[in-house]
Amino acid sequence: MSLQGSPRYLIIRRDNIGDLVCTTPFIAALRNRHPHAYIGALVNSYNREVLSGNPDIDEVFAYTKVKHRGPNQNLLGVLIGRLQMFRHIRRASIDLAILATPGFQPRSLRLARLAGAKRVLGFVNREGDGGIDLGVPSAGPQGLHEVEEVFRLASALGLDESPPRMKIVPDPRMKGDLDLKIASHFGARRGPLIAVHISARKASQRWPGERFAALMKQLSSAFDARVLLLWSPGMASNTLHPGDDEKAQAVAEASDGATVLALPTLQLGDLIAAVAACDLMICADGGAMHIAAALTKPLVCLFGDSAATRWHPWKSHYELLQRDSKKVDDISVEQVFSAVGRLLKTRPGNELGSST
Repeated sequence: MSLQGSPRYLIIRRDNIGDLVCTTPFIAALRNRHPHAYIGALVNSYNREVLSGNPDIDEVFAYTKVKHRGPNQNLLGVLIGRLQMFRHIRRASIDLAILATPGFQPRSLRLARLAGAKRVLGFVNREGDGGIDLGVPSAGPQGLHEVEEVFRLASALGLDESPPRMKIVPDPRMKGDLDLKIASHFGARRGPLIAVHISARKASQRWPGERFAALMKQLSSAFDARVLLLWSPGMASNTLHPGDDEKAQAVAEASDGATVLALPTLQLGDLIAAVAACDLMICADGGAMHIAAALTKPLVCLFGDSAATRWHPWKSHYELLQRDSKKVDDISVEQVFSAVGRLLKTRPGNELGSST
């Protein structure tokens, strides 16, 4: 399919943070092919900051999922806000909505129709599935990364390039404020700045807090490392947005002797700024890992039962640790420490990752 002139696209990706990060190479390729096109993105309030400042996007539309509404948001207000958003999108006169999530997506298709898109491109399980105008078969080659899986949509638009790097743009004000805070906290120390993110959305990816604490002590002792302690804020008992405030406090207390700055990332932009500031990051598979890869940070990533082929850091310099048992608890402090040491010795810019 080829749209002439200055086509008007709407990218729809309504799931998690890492999923949206993995969609940015497709958006970049679309912008490269159509520099004068209008490219909007329809996302949710949870992941919208992934696209803040992205030069490939003209406009970001974000709606609040009912399960994500805040304590001061009532259901009626959320629904009214969503209605107003769709009125705005309709005025954009979308030529093609692109459902940029692998698999047939009936909910995203409904959003595309509400947006008034003239045509819809997406994955289908069978020809004519669900009224999608331009269908790409869901069943594709095995062993693809999520970036490559999304990029299979590119063939329907005549894009024949390989997927580029992922892209995230830190907020300059947040980054500047954080740089000052880091300089003030660590003073004259100039060891590597290592971000340690202790949270994971999936229980199977959560490494024990006492191991994070032991690791942070070793990093400070062996490398004179300055450690940024990062976590998902909130109480573990919060059923909508469970956080790791208690775990972070326990890790900070147990890492006595390490040089640590604890940074609660209350907004996604705070997390992006923190990752942008660091020299290396240690984390589980998840949104934070993909953010670090998009910012080209060396990574030590801990995998439990996630599919490493599908979700490893894209075009990044990384060490992926995953045991045959697929249990993240079976990864030792010594294995993570050794992986950090190897990365610190490796010349920056090396894009090759490894799995052990």
